[in-house]
Amino acid sequence: MLMWEISFGQPPFMDYEDEHILVYNIIDGIRPKIVPGTPLEYKNLMKECWDADPLKRPDANALNLDYQNMSDELFKSEIDNLEVNKVEVNYTSSRLFTSKIHNFGNLPEPRNATEEEQE
Repeated sequence: MLMWEISFGQPPFMDYEDEHILVYNIIDGIRPKIVPGTPLEYKNLMKECWDADPLKRPDANALNLDYQNMSDELFKSEIDNLEVNKVEVNYTSSRLFTSKIHNFGNLPEPRNATEEEQE
């Protein structure tokens, strides 16, 4: 999610009011929409990190290597072309700055959503 926040400029899922629904949607494979104009290599790496199976996600060393292998010039030119929506966000929202303990009981097994489910 950090890669998405870097490309979009704000935390993902800001429009969710109910954190319980958000948790179940994430477990059900729902991910934030990728910002138009995001470099393809960056987009693919981000999707790998979002895999429901932790064993299929890259580790820190693999992430570092993949990031270093991205073409600096391509990456810079693509980032310059990002269509970032300027959304005014209230970063003083207590939801962003407070920790909460939630008891969800038995959660279902995480899975990857299909393209249709992402719509």
